[in-house]
Amino acid sequence: MYLAAAKVGGIHANHTYPAEFIYDNLMVQANVIHAAHSQGIQKLLFLGSSCIYPRLAQQPISEDALLTGTLESTNEPYAVAKIAGIKMCESFNRQYGRDYRSVMPTNLYGPGDNYHPQNSHVIPALLRRFHEAKLNAAASVGIWGTGTPLREFLYVDDMAAACVHVMNLAAETYRICTKPMQSLLNVGFGCDVTIAELARAVARAVGYHGHIEFDASKPDGTPRKLMDSSRLRSLGWAPRIDLDQGLDLAYQDFLSTRIRN
Repeated sequence: MYLAAAKVGGIHANHTYPAEFIYDNLMVQANVIHAAHSQGIQKLLFLGSSCIYPRLAQQPISEDALLTGTLESTNEPYAVAKIAGIKMCESFNRQYGRDYRSVMPTNLYGPGDNYHPQNSHVIPALLRRFHEAKLNAAASVGIWGTGTPLREFLYVDDMAAACVHVMNLAAETYRICTKPMQSLLNVGFGCDVTIAELARAVARAVGYHGHIEFDASKPDGTPRKLMDSSRLRSLGWAPRIDLDQGLDLAYQDFLSTRIRN
């Protein structure tokens, strides 16, 4: 069983709707994980988030960094909910002998994304913003923050492959690569880019040639969030789609979604 359902969004959505982000995610996780156990589901995969780690965690961030420091304030409610989901899986493993595993994805993007102008994650938001700027021949596009934070991005098909790979691992193999009574593995691409570099890459994918302006009065969020995915890579998984290729595919999805809607 795969538990990927969640209320998600970018920095603006997390900042604007903290109550919904903690409540909705806690309720989804609690109900589904408990129901899975009640119905005798022995094996489950829970999708967490890189937001679970401390704001100033040592880079790249290993699984051992969980609960070792203060969370990023802009997404703390979401992070607390996801940590609760991890601990719920670990608790059912400990008490009932279940095989409930958790993967911590880095920032994901690709087909099927949410392209809402305010509440989406950074890549779909930028795809829409640059596309509309291109159509309107806008001279510039404004982006929150300084552009200096570093972020890692993983194409959604690579994440899906990682989930299947983790679920196909033998229980003993999985336990060897995680700490005793700990159920999580990081899933990341392996390198990061600044938000400014990302913005330029999205602009290239869309074909926008105007000016990019950064609004330093808006929050940046965590300075850097690069995942250490060496444990999962040691088990035979690796990403296949780089950022430029993934952005081209994501933009094509945006165009088809826009046409359908």
